[in-house]
Amino acid sequence: MKKKALAFALCVLLLTGCSGPAVETDGTAMLSEEVKYVALTFDDGPHEDTTAALLDGLKERGAAATFFLIGTEIAGKEDLVARMGAEGHQVGNHTWSHLRLETAPPETVVYEIQRTDEAIGAILGGSGYWLRTPYGLLPQSGETLLSVPLVKWSVDPRDWESRNKEKIVSAVMADIRPGSIILLHDIYQPSVEAALEIVDRLQAKGYWFVTVEELLRLYGIAPQPGVMYRSGK
Repeated sequence: MKKKALAFALCVLLLTGCSGPAVETDGTAMLSEEVKYVALTFDDGPHEDTTAALLDGLKERGAAATFFLIGTEIAGKEDLVARMGAEGHQVGNHTWSHLRLETAPPETVVYEIQRTDEAIGAILGGSGYWLRTPYGLLPQSGETLLSVPLVKWSVDPRDWESRNKEKIVSAVMADIRPGSIILLHDIYQPSVEAALEIVDRLQAKGYWFVTVEELLRLYGIAPQPGVMYRSGK
């Protein structure tokens, strides 16, 4: 199952003629009814030990994820960020200092986003990394100040609160649907352990784990700047 999942993930990424749903570059997709996709997302990292262990487990299972990084956490962990990119994960922006943007002046919002974008770009190249605002809240100026797609979530097990593997797994399994975006935090060991168990359980049920960007395109959504996406449906 793990090798099959990895082969399929590569198929989606490379847009080859592998047996599976065809993905078109204009944002449309043709899905067979039995195929189920979800996106695992992780906030507040990277963290030396837990993020490394998570990357090991995801690689073993052939599962892709999306990591929303806090800028102040990147220094000294550039190797983890580089590894995320090299292993097919999506890397996103979670602001520089996890500031509540809804009460921040516009110039502070721009600074928080741009500085983290530059820190990620210095490692992976490029710019315009997708954004998850802290707490999923928007600045008072709204989406007009934000020039990249925004990502929220549809499944939130509140792992930061319970820090209990069993509770996290149970909450996710109760709410999961095809197209779900799952919110977790890779800075907590129970969350990492829960994430890998969730992958195992859902892969056994026929789910495929893709990045948020892949999820939206597979469900026929062409991502737009300034628009917040909560799921693939």
